Amino acid sequence: MCPQPMKCTTDRQQPQPARRFRPYDLLRRRLGVVIALAYAAAALLPVPGLWLRRPHLVGIPGLAELSLRTPQLLLALVLFSAGLQVPLRELRLLLRRPAALVAGLVLHVVAPLLIVPGVAFALRQSPDRDGGSGMVAAMILIVAMPVAAGATVWTAKGDGDQPTAVGLVLASTLVSPITVPLTLAALCPLLRGDYAGRLADAAQTAGHAFALTSVVLPCGAGMLCRLLLPRRMSGRLAETAVAVALPASLLLTYVNASGVLGPFIRHPRPVLLAAALAVAATVCGLSFTLGRLAAHALRLDARAGASVTLACGMNNSSASAVLITTTLPDRPQILLPVLAYGLLQKVAAGRVVRGFGARKGAGWEGGGREGGGREV
Repeated sequence: MCPQPMKCTTDRQQPQPARRFRPYDLLRRRLGVVIALAYAAAALLPVPGLWLRRPHLVGIPGLAELSLRTPQLLLALVLFSAGLQVPLRELRLLLRRPAALVAGLVLHVVAPLLIVPGVAFALRQSPDRDGGSGMVAAMILIVAMPVAAGATVWTAKGDGDQPTAVGLVLASTLVSPITVPLTLAALCPLLRGDYAGRLADAAQTAGHAFALTSVVLPCGAGMLCRLLLPRRMSGRLAETAVAVALPASLLLTYVNASGVLGPFIRHPRPVLLAAALAVAATVCGLSFTLGRLAAHALRLDARAGASVTLACGMNNSSASAVLITTTLPDRPQILLPVLAYGLLQKVAAGRVVRGFGARKGAGWEGGGREGGGREV
């Protein structure tokens, strides 16, 4: 669930924070272990996380008070850092070949409408009294989110089409104030009981405001800083923001997990855990598979196809977890499949990258680059 910085292969001025911030470098190298420790802390010591989840009033009582929500602030910091690292020069390359960008964006929006109804129908056959509506609501909230910034990291690891990946992250983020409420509204009829009404309210009220203030504005502010500030100043700001954003992302992971893992440890529900893993794995697997099939059907080259596949399967799970804590604070159990999805999508992304590397090793050379060398 922790985003890592976007890598750029053509921007010579891209900051390299790992060279200056040794603790940051250590966190990146041991990220899997650190995430596991964050989950363990949330399970064994959830009280600080639960306190941070609550809104807090700051200012002068009775005169000028502002309600601050720590999860939203942490998410904004992470996305601001992501915006600072967007390699704007690479986006110019998309003007030459926008087909992959358009296809990926359409697929990212349409995929939830194709996948979630089948999952909801299967869950209705379960003995759950609400027909698995809690699990379905969790999946709706995660697939409605924009493409995770981590997709660009996995694209870079696999030497995929980085401009397409960056463009998909930005495009899905910019249109999220429209697509998030529409996706929630379109899939709400699949839910039963209280979940349907709560998610419909979220689509009408929190959807627009959340996507705009918590997703678009922080990322846009980071991009503007990179564009308008002098190169040296923006580079230093990016280095500092990246070094702060990773601990902030880990803290956000702890805060989100504390709402569900602590109570779950005290009152274990193995059936709920198994169901959460099964539903998250199903939706995640179908999303990646659909992206891969669509890339093949559109005859995209391997580099662009890998980027489109990652964009279809990777959603901003941190944003969905924050939206759940905002709109459904009394239903922490539905965070369990969201946490599971956040981990599973990284595993699936790793398989996409390994498969892409295997195709390259078998003799494919993409994008007109000879010898598979990396551009600098």
